[in-house]
Amino acid sequence: MTQDSTGPQSAYATPAPAPGAPVPLELLRTPPPVERADAARNRAAVLEAAARLFAEHGVESVSMDQVAAAAGVGKGTLFRRFGDKAGLGAALLDARERALQDAVLRGPAPLGPGEADAGAASGERLAAFVTAYLDYLLEHLDLVRMSETAGRGSRYRIGAYRFWHRHVALLLGAGGHAEDPEHDAHALLAALAAEHVAALLPELGEERIRAGVLRLASRMT
Repeated sequence: MTQDSTGPQSAYATPAPAPGAPVPLELLRTPPPVERADAARNRAAVLEAAARLFAEHGVESVSMDQVAAAAGVGKGTLFRRFGDKAGLGAALLDARERALQDAVLRGPAPLGPGEADAGAASGERLAAFVTAYLDYLLEHLDLVRMSETAGRGSRYRIGAYRFWHRHVALLLGAGGHAEDPEHDAHALLAALAAEHVAALLPELGEERIRAGVLRLASRMT
């Protein structure tokens, strides 16, 4: 992990990793899809139809057949493009993930670094990230839960988990209090897993969950 005196911002700006060095956060950012114009139109139609059906009927009640029919594409096209409903859900989340990644990398403090060498302290940035991620998670809880639980270990392969983990580990390392920032980053993100939050939400409610994860983040920094 990068441990220079400028904190996590310096790692974000690193253009390429040295041999054996951790991958810079910028290189873990979810890239936008690159596709032909007709494929982009089909993709937009599918995502629009899926978002509408999921909002109207709930994620679990909507089938891939229904999405294909509503989008006006063949089932084979839909499955080849997205794989399964979890892949479709991940595609719907991509734009929101990229927006949050951009805010982390280049946005105003405390979520982002702010102006050069004038970002918020690592503890403030970590609290801002927890708050922003929970906003995103709670707004799209069913979709995130589906994408994270599609198969064994899906959460660690699908979406932007490596980006979130790297960001949190950098902030914990910059704070200087974590003995093992890489492990502690995984531990904090475990409290933000969609399945975990969905299980606690009926019992604890949103505000207690937010307060609890923020306390955990504060103790780590």
